[in-house]
Amino acid sequence: MNNNKKKVLITGSSGGIGSALSHRFLEEGFKLVLTSSTEEKKETLKKKYGDDHYYYKVDISNSTELQSIMDIISNDHKDIDVIVNNAGSTEDNLIFRMKPDQWSKIIKTNLDSNYIIIKTLLPNMLSNKYGKIIGISSVVATTGNPGQANYVASKSGMIGLYKSIALEVAKRNINLNIVSPGFISTSMTDKLNESQKNNILDKIPMAKFGEPEDVANLVYFLSSDDSSYITGQNFNVNGGMLMV
Repeated sequence: MNNNKKKVLITGSSGGIGSALSHRFLEEGFKLVLTSSTEEKKETLKKKYGDDHYYYKVDISNSTELQSIMDIISNDHKDIDVIVNNAGSTEDNLIFRMKPDQWSKIIKTNLDSNYIIIKTLLPNMLSNKYGKIIGISSVVATTGNPGQANYVASKSGMIGLYKSIALEVAKRNINLNIVSPGFISTSMTDKLNESQKNNILDKIPMAKFGEPEDVANLVYFLSSDDSSYITGQNFNVNGGMLMV
């Protein structure tokens, strides 16, 4: 299929990895359907990519709002070929200090949103007999991380969710896979001081942070027909920090 006729939904498209994803798919000729968390970010995306693409403001931690927007996207874009569930959030705290709303917000944002998005858009893919769904998890989904029990639980849950759905639709020409980045150079790593950066780099055999493009390149491969025999897998992009 000509990429100029293909359409991709990317959530969390304003951040470092989201921007790299959007740019890569735009380079490949896709029509973009992008979500962001505020009107300001939505307008910034529109100025960046132009009027030939589609933009939606949605708070993915609000299940009611997300379902409403996804119903609109499902109706307006029955031809979405690729879904990239990239949006996510953190609310870090040690487990004995973690408030119930810190737990529930991160589970809703990082895990429940995947359920709602996939469940709403999957019927169109089934009708079209084609689809690629990629979720962005994290290296800590496998390793664990102190102070991030909520985040790790949500990202681990994504892996189980995608594997299960991959089994359900494996015969329907729909592939689901997970990409789990390690430490990627984004605004989050920019906030680290030199001591913190060095402590992290000591754990990475390649002794460097990854770039958002490293994630985008793998996601694009998994969205292409070159990966047609790959489904239900979790791919780690972490410079050797975790080898499984």
